[in-house]
Amino acid sequence: MENYATQMEAARKGIVTKELKTVAGKELMTVEELLPLVASGRAVICANKRHTCIDPEGVGSMLKTKINVNLGVSRDCKDYSVEMEKVMEAVHMGAHAIMDLSSHGNTIPFRRKLTSECPAMIGTVPIYDSVIHYQRDLDSLTAKDFIDVIRLHAEDGVDFVTLHCGISRKTIDQIKNHKRKMNIVSRGGSLVFAWMCMTGEENPFYEYYDEILDICREYDVTISLGDACRPGCLADATDVCQIEELVRLGELTKRAWEKDVQVMVEGPGHMPMDQIAANMKVQQSVCQGAPFYVLGPLVTDIAPGYDHITSAIGGAIAAASGAAFLCYVTPAEHLALPNVEDVKQGIIASKIAAHAADIAKGVRGAREIDDKMADARRKLDWEAQFDCAIDPDTARRIRDERKPEHEDTCSMCGKFCAVRSMNKALAGEHIDIL
Repeated sequence: MENYATQMEAARKGIVTKELKTVAGKELMTVEELLPLVASGRAVICANKRHTCIDPEGVGSMLKTKINVNLGVSRDCKDYSVEMEKVMEAVHMGAHAIMDLSSHGNTIPFRRKLTSECPAMIGTVPIYDSVIHYQRDLDSLTAKDFIDVIRLHAEDGVDFVTLHCGISRKTIDQIKNHKRKMNIVSRGGSLVFAWMCMTGEENPFYEYYDEILDICREYDVTISLGDACRPGCLADATDVCQIEELVRLGELTKRAWEKDVQVMVEGPGHMPMDQIAANMKVQQSVCQGAPFYVLGPLVTDIAPGYDHITSAIGGAIAAASGAAFLCYVTPAEHLALPNVEDVKQGIIASKIAAHAADIAKGVRGAREIDDKMADARRKLDWEAQFDCAIDPDTARRIRDERKPEHEDTCSMCGKFCAVRSMNKALAGEHIDIL
């Protein structure tokens, strides 16, 4: 019989769980190295006891940077078979987490299918589901309704839940008085804000936080403390609303740790490049090293259709500066529900950002694949290059579509290829160009 409730409690007791052992192996760490990180909250292993098919991953700034994929149906796009196709593509491409952000219909079967079949971490935002679960409008829901949905998601095997606990009635005055350009752009945050405005009551996720912690402890659900006031444009970055909420999230992190509940903290958002590193350091200080989970950050506001690129730029800087978890952004961001190809492009962009950051901060083993790629390129070994590629299918397709005359070259340089010339020169061979 297990004598611990959560991965954090087990680590604090010196118990090596099978999940911790698996994560240590993936991170090229010993269990003795990983154990204190989980015990202190600087790394989390999101693994609900009821998600039995999970292939566990660790999230922490000293571990490999992880990637999350958002999906789920909406009123305008409600085909769950398409969403499942996105899930399978995401897992195939190496996504570490899937967040079901469905906002229409009966979400229970899809959520349970995810936690019974998908090996990646599964996350949700219970406040979205509250409205559609009860089929009642927002102002008719009670605090108990919201908490009951959190329990439902925990019972269904969800590994982490985003809860917007950090805004309060004080935030209403801040938003009204500080005149942000974009107000609140967090969907969950806007719902909490609207509920407070309509009912006159305090944020239920803040007011009943201890009750929520008890649920999360029972099932070992990691709380992802949502950033309701994340900046939705460059003009709102690092403002009073964002920082005041972050301070409260730091307090809530400590309260969760007192009950052995694992915590991640969510962050920006849209942010100029020169502010990203400082934001990461402030979060690490305020939240005492709890893993930081960032959406982007998007470094410019003017690239709809290309926001997977603006996000990858910001994500690489954020992860190199201490962020642990990147939420992917697709080309459809700000425009539409992403399709399968959008999902693929978003994952690739995020994986590039995460990998670049891991190399920059010296994560163990991160650069090995790059060194293998360099060897393969020196040898003009195309198959070995495809094996090293983040997206081998696309690399192979581009080469095949533009086949060179000679196999030891590509159609860009032909026999002017620098690598070919150097190999022949160093081997004392004649270099034929014409």
